[in-house]
Amino acid sequence: MKIEDRFINYTKFDTQSAEDSDTVPSTSKQLIFAKYLKEELEKEGLEDVEMDDMGYIYATLPANTKKKVPTIGFISHYDTALDASGANIKARIIRGYDGKDIELSPGVISSPEKFPELLEHKGEDIIVTDGTTLLGADDKAGIAEIVQAMCYLRDHKEIEHGKIRVGFNPDEEIGMGARHFDVEKFGCEWAYTMDGGDIGDLEYENFNAAAAKVKIHGVSVHTGYAKGKMINAARIACEFNSMIPTTDIPETTEGYQGFYHLLGIEGHCEEAKLSYIIRDHDRDKFQDRKRFMEDIARRLNAKYGEGVVEITITDQYYNMKEKIDPNMHVVDLVVKAMEKSGVRPKVEPIRGGTDGAQLSFRGLPCPNIFAGGVNFHGPYEFVSIQVMEKAMQVIVNICNLTAQYND
Repeated sequence: MKIEDRFINYTKFDTQSAEDSDTVPSTSKQLIFAKYLKEELEKEGLEDVEMDDMGYIYATLPANTKKKVPTIGFISHYDTALDASGANIKARIIRGYDGKDIELSPGVISSPEKFPELLEHKGEDIIVTDGTTLLGADDKAGIAEIVQAMCYLRDHKEIEHGKIRVGFNPDEEIGMGARHFDVEKFGCEWAYTMDGGDIGDLEYENFNAAAAKVKIHGVSVHTGYAKGKMINAARIACEFNSMIPTTDIPETTEGYQGFYHLLGIEGHCEEAKLSYIIRDHDRDKFQDRKRFMEDIARRLNAKYGEGVVEITITDQYYNMKEKIDPNMHVVDLVVKAMEKSGVRPKVEPIRGGTDGAQLSFRGLPCPNIFAGGVNFHGPYEFVSIQVMEKAMQVIVNICNLTAQYND
C-alpha cells in the first residue's frame, strides 16, 4: 500500500477528541479507529499487537540482528483537534502542485499569498481538504509514516535494526494523550513522536504549560435598583481579561516568548467563566505567569468582595529540554538520519507541546520529528506526499543507525 493511500484511508475516520469529557478516550468514536488500526497492524505482521480498554495501541517489529541494540519506539496520536470538524473528511490529491491558488470549495481558497508555505511544496503532490473540515495530518500522517516504515523494514531484511516498538494513543489534542500511556509496557530506552510540522522539523524544547479556569460569582438585581447591590459577573469577566497584557498573547508573540491565551468566555450577570492556557519555555517565567493570573483574581476580589473571583490553575506539561539535555544522543541520531535521508534538520522550539514532553518526564526521552502537515487544525491544512515519504525514510534510518549505536 502506498503511504498516501494509507493516510487518506485513516482520514475517513472521525476521531475528534472532546475537552469536557470524563471518559478515556474522551470520545467513543476514537475506539472505532483504534480497533481498525490494531487489526491493520496484525495484518501487516507486527507482533505483540495489543489495545487496552482506553484505546492505547502497542506493537513490535522484532529485531533482525543478534547484536545488543537499544529498544526504541515511535509514537503518534490518532485524535484530531477541536478547532474544526473531523467528520466526513474528503481528502484529495493535487498532483504536481503548480504554486497557484487552490479552490478547496466555492469561496474557500487556499492561496500562497495567505499561506506562503504552499510555495515550499511547488511541484510536489499535496493532499488537501474540501474546505469544510480539517485534514487530520495532525497526526494521522505520523501514524501512516510509522506503519509504512515498519512495513518497509519488514520487507527489506538487509536493513539491520533492533527491536522496534510502536505506540498509538487518543486524546493528545486535549493534553491527555500521555496520561495513560504505559511507559513500562512500552519498554523502550528512548522514543520519538512523529507529530511535528513541515519537513526537517526536529524539536526537543517545548512550552511549560498550564490551564487556568476562572469562575466569577455575580449578584443579579433589577437594573432599576442595582446601585450598590449588583455584581455583574459578565462585566467582571471582561475586566479580568482586560488586565492581561496584549503584548503577551499568541497574536503578538513568537519564538521563545510565552503568552496567555483566552480559550473561551461565557456568562451572564449571575455567573461567568473564562478558560485560559498559560505558556512559557522558561520555567521561572512560567511560574511568574501563573502568579500573575492569581494576582488578578486577588485584585478583583479586593475590589468586588472576597470570593467573587475563583481561579484554578493546573499544570499540564513541562519543557522536555530538561530531560533531553542529558540524553542528547537521541537527538544526534535524528540529525544523522535526516542527513542520510537528504533532509536538512531544522531544530526549533515547539510553540506548543507533544505527548513526548510528558513522556520525557516519565522517564522516556522523546523528541518530536516532522510528520509533514502544514496549517494544522483547519480547512487549509495540507500535507505533501513526498514529505511523508521522507519522514518514513527518516524513521527507517533512525532504526538502522540505532543498530550501530554500540559499535
